[in-house]
Amino acid sequence: KGIGAKGLAFVRWVDEKPSCSFAKFFSEEELSAILARLGCEKGDVSLIVADKDSVTLPVLGALRTTCAKRLDIIPEGWAFVWIVEFPFFEKDEETGAWVAMHHPFTMPLDECLPYLDTDPGRVKAKCYDLVLNGVELASGSMRITDSELQEHMFRSLGLTDEEIEAKFGFLVDAYHYGAPPHGGMGLGLDRLSMLLCGADSLRDVTAFPKVQSAAELMSGCPAPIDQAQLDELGISLNGEEKD
Repeated sequence: KGIGAKGLAFVRWVDEKPSCSFAKFFSEEELSAILARLGCEKGDVSLIVADKDSVTLPVLGALRTTCAKRLDIIPEGWAFVWIVEFPFFEKDEETGAWVAMHHPFTMPLDECLPYLDTDPGRVKAKCYDLVLNGVELASGSMRITDSELQEHMFRSLGLTDEEIEAKFGFLVDAYHYGAPPHGGMGLGLDRLSMLLCGADSLRDVTAFPKVQSAAELMSGCPAPIDQAQLDELGISLNGEEKD
């Protein structure tokens, strides 16, 4: 539950017949079908989380990693993998509207362009993550460089022409003059250092790590701001001062 699941169901086959935590909710036929689908055999334990994909996938991933560590079955070595073709859109859980999973400036896959207006959930993005031993080391994407496609993407996210002009008019106008294909990625050197050192936390490899309260203990940050600094930057603060 600490990582988002509402609960954990299990099927355990130790003796002559399996036992499960949810048997009272199903008939014998339904239980047999579930066991067959799971491929359970004597000596097996199956752990089940029931929810939407956005909950079950990360929860079961964390559970899988925890079990592998406790059983000491993670092989030594360096295992790199590229994660590509992320979904471009996802539905907002509160409003039900389509929103960009990363941001609206990522180039969609060419073969997915016909689905922008008809089936946004099928649109994949030219995004990529580099993962090493289960830790994300880098993330990036190719960017949209066509003004019409960029406007189309904004409209797919529910923006009106007036909103597009007010918020992103400068970008759309710039693309009218042409832009070279471009993309990039951000590399997490601190995460790579953590893996190379065998550390469990980024704080172990960061020069001036912050604690949970976002304070940096060596320099005492965050520190009070001098009024002269605020005046120079044109910033005014409202509210009560805290110790």
